[in-house]
Amino acid sequence: QVQLVESGGGLVQAGGSLRLSCAASGRTLSSYAMGWFRQDPGKERELVARISGGGSTYYADSVKGRFTISRDNAKNTLYLQMNSLKPEDTAVYHCAVRTISYGLGIKSSDYGYWGQGTQVTVSS
Repeated sequence: QVQLVESGGGLVQAGGSLRLSCAASGRTLSSYAMGWFRQDPGKERELVARISGGGSTYYADSVKGRFTISRDNAKNTLYLQMNSLKPEDTAVYHCAVRTISYGLGIKSSDYGYWGQGTQVTVSS
């Protein structure tokens, strides 16, 4: 019912910037919290940032101050602006829609719809 398509990933040098986009279709998502997760091979999936339907944001400590999550409800699109990128930011980044409304909304199990992912590689 909900389709999510990420774009904007690529290869960038350390210190550079990328802007990821997540275009949603099938349902208007303005009232749902949405998040960005990342996973590098051999590592656990982790929440990078999430934004509630009301605009409240959460960031992982590792990206706080460097990344900004935002949404354009008119376009049904989620964004992640990534600045001052580091090699440890290298991962596949997925956007997701929160479907479990209780709790903090920072676990992958809180999210029921996922995009296919976009690769971000930061070289040194």
